[in-house]
Amino acid sequence: MTGFVSFVSAGPGDPELLTLKAVARLGAADVVLYDDLASGAVLDHVRKGANLVSVGKRAGKPSAKQEHVSRLLVDYAATGASVVRLKSGDAGIFGRLEEELDALNAAGIAYEIIPGVTAACAAAAVSAIPLTRRHTARRVQFVTGADVTGELPDDLNWAALADPHALTALYMGKRTFPALAARLIAQGMSPDTPALLAESVGHVDQRLVRTTIAGLVAQLAQENVTATAVILYGALAGTD
Repeated sequence: MTGFVSFVSAGPGDPELLTLKAVARLGAADVVLYDDLASGAVLDHVRKGANLVSVGKRAGKPSAKQEHVSRLLVDYAATGASVVRLKSGDAGIFGRLEEELDALNAAGIAYEIIPGVTAACAAAAVSAIPLTRRHTARRVQFVTGADVTGELPDDLNWAALADPHALTALYMGKRTFPALAARLIAQGMSPDTPALLAESVGHVDQRLVRTTIAGLVAQLAQENVTATAVILYGALAGTD
């Protein structure tokens, strides 16, 4: 007997941003494996009696190994259970989804992927800014500010990231942003380019900081805030 795995995207943390399908899967699950950022009020939709398993991974903190998470998915599904893998934001955006899919494919376990609101879209919405605008912001690009070692990736497309006609959403980039900003400015991007720091979007401690690339570098140098954040930069990031 083999179970089924639903990869459920929890969005940024506000349970009202869950899709109807996500709520239905949470309510029917036998087991829910959830990330740290996909917890809190979102878990209120899980049925009473379901097994809740924390498998969160946070930079700089003790975290579950990816191999262990993938093994748990396979083992629980092998018992015939209905399993939800609850991921923050959208499961397919910087969520290591492919590694868990590989494990299920190798074990012959069926699954589905339920999309959700990613952090960049949520940050733009709460800040009342569009991600695109005809003629001035023709492209949106999502990029990670950290590679597997936690450092700024050295193979990024710097010309694209400094494109004045794009809006860039930087994930996991608070620590490496000063180095990234220096590269952007070297590529010709103005240090006065608007930037938005959106921390803990959808949570009670949400914080939005509108500044510039240079201003954000200075601010991050003075802070030791561990809250998760997405950084938006480009002309539209400064829209009021």
